[in-house]
Amino acid sequence: MTTTQLAPQFDPAAIESTIYQRWLDAGVFTADVTSGREPYVIVIPPPNVTSVLHMGHGLDVTFQDLMIRFERMRGREALWLPGTDHAGIATQNVVERLIATEGQTRHDLGRDAFERRVWDHVKHTGGKILDQLKAVGASCDWSRTRFTLDEAYSAAVRQAFVQLYDEGLLYRGFRVIHWCPRCLTSLSDEEAEFHDRAGKMYHIKYPLADGSGYATVATTRPETMFGDVCLVRHPDDERYAALTAKSVRIPLTDVEIPIDVSTAVERELGTGMLKVTPAHDANDFDIANELDRGFDRPVVIDEHARMVASERVPQALHGLDRDAARKKLLELLDAEGFLEKVEPYQHAVRQCYRCNTVVEPRLSDQWFVRMKSLAEPALQAYRDGKIRFVPDRWGKVYENWLNEIRDWNISRQLWWGHRIPAWYCEADGCGKIIVSQRDEAECECGGTLRQDEDVLDTWFSSWLWPLATFGWPEETEDLKRFYPGHTLVTGPDIIFFWVARMIMAGYHFMGDRPFHTVYLHGIVRDPQHRKMSKSLGNGIDPLDVIERFGADALRFTSLAGAATGQDIIMHPDDLDTSFAVGRNFANKIWNVARFVLSNLDGPLTPRDELESADLELADRWILSRLQRTIGSVTEHLHTFRMNDAATGIYQFFWGELADWYVEQVKPRLYGDVPGGEHARGCLLVAFEDALRLLHPMMPFITEELWGYLPGGRDRGSLLAAEAWPETVAALADDEAEATFAAVQALVTAIRTIRAEYGVKQGQEIGAHVEPASAQTRAALEAERGTISRLAKVDVLSFETPKDSVGGHAVLPDGSAVFVPLGNAIDVAAECERLQSEVDRLETQLQQVTMKLRNEKFTARAPAEVVERERRKEQAWREQRDTLAAKRGSLGC
Repeated sequence: MTTTQLAPQFDPAAIESTIYQRWLDAGVFTADVTSGREPYVIVIPPPNVTSVLHMGHGLDVTFQDLMIRFERMRGREALWLPGTDHAGIATQNVVERLIATEGQTRHDLGRDAFERRVWDHVKHTGGKILDQLKAVGASCDWSRTRFTLDEAYSAAVRQAFVQLYDEGLLYRGFRVIHWCPRCLTSLSDEEAEFHDRAGKMYHIKYPLADGSGYATVATTRPETMFGDVCLVRHPDDERYAALTAKSVRIPLTDVEIPIDVSTAVERELGTGMLKVTPAHDANDFDIANELDRGFDRPVVIDEHARMVASERVPQALHGLDRDAARKKLLELLDAEGFLEKVEPYQHAVRQCYRCNTVVEPRLSDQWFVRMKSLAEPALQAYRDGKIRFVPDRWGKVYENWLNEIRDWNISRQLWWGHRIPAWYCEADGCGKIIVSQRDEAECECGGTLRQDEDVLDTWFSSWLWPLATFGWPEETEDLKRFYPGHTLVTGPDIIFFWVARMIMAGYHFMGDRPFHTVYLHGIVRDPQHRKMSKSLGNGIDPLDVIERFGADALRFTSLAGAATGQDIIMHPDDLDTSFAVGRNFANKIWNVARFVLSNLDGPLTPRDELESADLELADRWILSRLQRTIGSVTEHLHTFRMNDAATGIYQFFWGELADWYVEQVKPRLYGDVPGGEHARGCLLVAFEDALRLLHPMMPFITEELWGYLPGGRDRGSLLAAEAWPETVAALADDEAEATFAAVQALVTAIRTIRAEYGVKQGQEIGAHVEPASAQTRAALEAERGTISRLAKVDVLSFETPKDSVGGHAVLPDGSAVFVPLGNAIDVAAECERLQSEVDRLETQLQQVTMKLRNEKFTARAPAEVVERERRKEQAWREQRDTLAAKRGSLGC
C-alpha cells in the first residue's frame, strides 16, 4: 500500500457526497422491522418545513447521529426517524410576507387559494432542510420520512382531537387567552414567553361616586381601565374598610363600578386596591367569576391592539393603538387631576414566541385541553424513574411545570394547519356542535353545518410525533416494533412546548412512555453569551462551515465543546478559530493514515495472534491504552458524556497513537531494527479500532480511510455497518502502561528543558537520570532508541554527572533528571537574557506592590480590580523566582 492512493491533503468536499450516497445505496440507515435485533429508536425533533439549517440544528443533529451510529455499530436495530413540521404560525408568516411583496394579503386571496399557495411553497422548500441534514451526515431512515400534514398523520391528529373530546378532556370555552396582535392568533401559555423589561407603575385616582374622595389604584396598563367592572381590596385590609359597599367612577367617564373584596389581592403590591378588568386579564377574569356578581366583560382593546370605539372609551382614544392610547390617556388623566404619580417598575411581560410582539390578554372563545389528568401519569413516570433527564436538573423543571399545569389553549386563528374537526349547526334553535373524524355536511336536524374556521396549535400535532409517525392509531408493524422509543435529543427551550406534551400523549394514547431518556444539550452562543439569531446577526451557517472545513470538523468541534448541558461558545466572525479543533484533528487523522498505509507492506501479526505474541513494551502499551480508550469512550457515550467521549478518543489518537507510538515504531517499520511484523500488526489494530471509535463522531473521513485499509475496497464493507470495538481483557497491561509512562515522562522533561533554555531544535544533548527504581531504569534502558530519537539525546547516562551547569527535572515517580547545557547553549548570553527578564519582573513587582500597599487604592477600587492586581503580583513573583532558579542552575 502506498500513499499515492491517498491524497496528500484531506479535502472533505471531494469525498462527502460520494460517501453519503454509498451509505444510501447500501441501505445502511434503513431499519428492518422483521429483524431479531434489539431496537434503538430516536425520533428527530422535526424542523420547520421552511427552515434553513442553523448551528442549533447542527448541534442537535450531531448528537443524535452520534448516538444512532453508536448503537447501530453495537448491533442494535437502530432507527432514526426523520421528518418536518408544518409549523403553522411560522410558515403562514413566511408566505404572508411573500404575497405582501405582490401587494396582497391572505384575505385578498381567500382561504382556499392561500392554502394552495402555502402548499406550493412547502413543496418547493420542504426537502431543502432534509438535504441540509444529510450534509451534516445524518444517518436517518429516509424511507420513513414524515410530515405533520401528511394524510395519515392528519388522520392521527383528528383521532386525538375526537378521542379527547369524547373523553371530556377537550372543550370550547370563553376565557382570557394570550393574543398576538401581529400574528392575529391566540397563543398557549408556553408560546407567550416572559421577558423582563423596565416599565412604569401608574397610580390613578378613581373618584368615589358619592363625591367623598378617591380610591387610588396602581396599574401597569392604564389603557385597560375602561374595561374595569369593579375595584377589590383584601378583606383584612383595614385601610379601605370605610370604602366597603361604596362605588367609584372610572376616570374620564360616567361609568360607575362597585368596590368589593377578594382574597386574591396582594396587600403589599401597589396600593392594595386592585382594578378588575375581566376581558383583559386572566387573573381578573377569575376574580370576577369568583365574585359572581353577574358582571359584564367589556372588551376595550381589539384584535389589532387598538382601542375600540365604544361608549366606555373616551372618543379621543378611539382607534388608537395601545401605546399611543396610553400616552394620550396619561395626558388626559394628568390634566384632570386623576394621575397621582408614576414610578419605575421592573416586571415580566409576555411576548409572542414567534415575532416578539407584546401579547394582549383578550377574552375569546377558544378550544382547550384539560391537562391535569393528562399530566398525572407523565409526572408519576418521572418520579418512578421511568423518564430521566440529562442533565438531571431539568427533571425538577419538568416536575414543577406539570405540578402547576393549566388547561392548554389549542385553537389558532390561522389558515395553515390542521383545521379543527368541529362543525356548528346553523339551523335556528339547534346550536349543536359535532366533533367528528370525517368531514360532516349536514346536522341530524337537517340544518347546514359550518366547520370551525380555526386550526390547531402546531404543538397539538407535534405532541403525537413519537406515535403518529409509526402509524398510530392503526396498529402497524412499525408501531409494535419501534414504540416506545429510547432517546430524545433536543434543547431545553422546548421542554414545555414539546417534550412534556409528548410524554403525556404517549401515556394517554399508548399507555406507555414515548422514550426513557431526554438528553437536553446546551445552546450555541456568541462570545457575549447571546443566543445566536438572525435579528442579532450573530449566527453561524453550518453549511458555510461544512463548505470550508467539512462536516467532520463541524461535528467534532461541536461534540468536543459540548460539556453535558452547558452552552457552547462560538465566534461567528472567526470560523477558523471556532472550528480549529475539528479541522486540525481531521487533518491529523489523514496524515497519520498516510503514514500507516504507506508502512503496511510486509508481514504483520494478525489481530487474533497479538495476545500470545512476544511484544515489545511500546506494543503492549499502545494495545493496553487502546483497551482503556474503548472502555472509557463506550461508557461516556452510554452515559451521554459526549464531550468526554470526544476528548478521550482525541487524546488517544493524537496524544498517544500519533505522538508516541508512531514515532516509536518507525525504526521497526523502516527495517532499521527487527520487530516490524509485530509493529505493523499493532499499528493496524490500533488504527482500525480508532477509526471505529471515531466513526460516530466523524463519519466521512473514517469511512473514506476504512476503504483504504487492507481488503477494504475489495470486501466492499462499510465502516458504518461494522461492529463497535470491544475490549480484550488480555491486552490490558497495567505494568506496560506504568513503565512506558516513565519513558514518556523522561522525554517530556528533556523537551521542556530544551525549550526553556533555548536549545536549538536539531542539536543533540546529553541526559543523566537517577532512576527511582530498578524497574524504571530497565524501562529507560530498553527504550534508549526511542528516548534518543524523540528527545534528541546523544548520550543517556545513569551515572552521576560531572557537569554542574544545566537543567534539572524530577519525574512523577521521583526519578531525577539532569541535562548538561554547557556545550549546548551560550551560557553567558543566556544568563544575561535571564537577568534582563528578572530585572523587568522586579520593576513590575515593585509597581504593583506599591499599589497594593496604598490603602486608598484597596479601599476605593472595585474588589475585582484589587483581586486582579493581587493575581498579577503572585504570577510575577513566581515567574521571577523560576527565572532566578534557572540562573542558579546555569551558574550565573
